[in-house]
Amino acid sequence: MIIVTGATGLLGRQIVERLLTLVPADRIGVSVRDPRKAQARTFAEQGVRVRQGSFTDAASLAHAFEGATQVLIVSVDKMGDEAVRQHRAAIDGAVAAGARRILYTSHMGADASSRFQPCRDHAATEEALRGCGIPFTSLRNGFHASSALQFLGDGLRTGEVALPADGPVSWTAHADLADAAAAVLADEGRFDGPTPPLTAGQALTFDDIARIAADVTGRSFTRSTATDDTFRQQLIGHGVPAGAADQLLGVFTAARAGEFAAVGPTLAKLLGREPIALSTALKELWLNSVS
Repeated sequence: MIIVTGATGLLGRQIVERLLTLVPADRIGVSVRDPRKAQARTFAEQGVRVRQGSFTDAASLAHAFEGATQVLIVSVDKMGDEAVRQHRAAIDGAVAAGARRILYTSHMGADASSRFQPCRDHAATEEALRGCGIPFTSLRNGFHASSALQFLGDGLRTGEVALPADGPVSWTAHADLADAAAAVLADEGRFDGPTPPLTAGQALTFDDIARIAADVTGRSFTRSTATDDTFRQQLIGHGVPAGAADQLLGVFTAARAGEFAAVGPTLAKLLGREPIALSTALKELWLNSVS
């Protein structure tokens, strides 16, 4: 049985949806913190095994992972020691359940020396996977395109955005990464260890995104550069905790260092088509905003 964790989250949910088109429902199980959520109930109605599992509760993971052949660990929305601790607990749970392979949603920029904390967390988790004693696949996902849209904020409406100096980032759609993860799960052993970068076809700066936004909206769009400190203070002024503001700033410092600039063909090969371009996501966002 293939077990997917975090199956009511944005990425995990889409992975299960794609997986249902590739393997029978009775070969899929999900581990969720709250089985009462609507999406969990929908999966159960389709024949997916739904069990409660928490990375902070080993007993619950033993139940949720029972009978697993593969376990896909969808990375948590924590950072630092807490994230790595929870990932290690999930790895231990998968090993104890007798899984023959663990898969993990990592990041193309995973590196112990990264300027972006989550990438350091991914690197530490991959190190735990190397020592777990069973085969693993680390899905080196491109940076989520949804993050670029969040950084734009209401910029599409106002025609301007002020962000720190950045560098090229291979912004990649959740939908494509979900399709790729499902394909790898359905073809067990296709990759051993970290995959090549699973990225969209272009790496874009926010200057590039500004030009795309102008094309999409048919209006002028200005991208100005805010100092790192100004950006950080603006985040804090909007209620973002100081620690979280520092981590968000890390996206830009890491991008300036070229940590997210890699572009590779592996995702397109897995999909059998070109990945979704950021311009498509921007166009959808714009159309939704004016409808």
